[in-house]
Amino acid sequence: MTLPITRRRLGSTDLKITPLVLGGNVFDWTADRDASFAVLDAFVDGGGVLIDTADVYSAWVPGHRGGESETVLGEWLKTSGKRDDVLIASKVGMLPVDGQELAPANIAAACEASLRRLGTDRIDVYFAHRDDENTPQEEVLTAFGRLVDAGKVRVIGASNFSAARLKSAIDLSRDGSLPRIHVLQPEYNLVSRHRFEGELQDFCLQENIGVVPYYGLASGFLTGKYRSAADQGQSIRGTRMTELLAGKGLDMLAALDAIAAETGATLAQIALAWLIAQPGISAPIASATSATQLAELLPAMTLDLTPDQLDRLTDAGA
Repeated sequence: MTLPITRRRLGSTDLKITPLVLGGNVFDWTADRDASFAVLDAFVDGGGVLIDTADVYSAWVPGHRGGESETVLGEWLKTSGKRDDVLIASKVGMLPVDGQELAPANIAAACEASLRRLGTDRIDVYFAHRDDENTPQEEVLTAFGRLVDAGKVRVIGASNFSAARLKSAIDLSRDGSLPRIHVLQPEYNLVSRHRFEGELQDFCLQENIGVVPYYGLASGFLTGKYRSAADQGQSIRGTRMTELLAGKGLDMLAALDAIAAETGATLAQIALAWLIAQPGISAPIASATSATQLAELLPAMTLDLTPDQLDRLTDAGA
């Protein structure tokens, strides 16, 4: 049964999503095909709409070349028949096909490859995965514009852009001659806030740019899974936790523990609910390697934290 979840408009676009995005980085990596299908089914059954992937997922795995996540997602779309029930986001720029990362030829070729793997005729949100200062922004936007004009892409976005570069791209599109970036995908969570808060967040609010942050659970740290050096061996992401365990990470876990005791919610639900409540945030991205894990995340979409609880979490990470 679908939960009664209010959909949010994604920035100034006509796309509406629920306040949690499913991350596809784990598909055919830490979640095999069957597990990925189960997670996707559970996400849609739970009311989810937007699924995020990228052409580079998961090129870092021995024996992989990139495109594995999109391939699994495409197989699920075909098998489930749910293409029109979901929105698909993908990215270009970290898996160069030919030349510079965001060179027009690379954008065009990468989009065709992603569409083929996904088995669809359009990508709903197509991101520049990271900035490419070697390619003029006018050329980048022109290349994306061709895809929009051809109906292959509905909305374009930017991931890992600085405030200055996002501003310059928006300025280039103000006269309507080039497509506008409507969505930003930055790193943002309770223990990593400096890349988004401040100038970048303010600009997104000013320009009504939708924001779908990645690493919503800080690679699993905010689930409470890692509380000591001994816990780091629990997963292949454990090595990333050293800095958090040595810094303010344990203070944050203590704050999350206290609010979990008050609400009965899990740490993951609370961490995501804090993100969902932040100004300008459309929906955080979170991934799951099993339907059981995904089922734990879904209640974050309807968890209302009190102003005091939100403030305590914010202060713990300051």
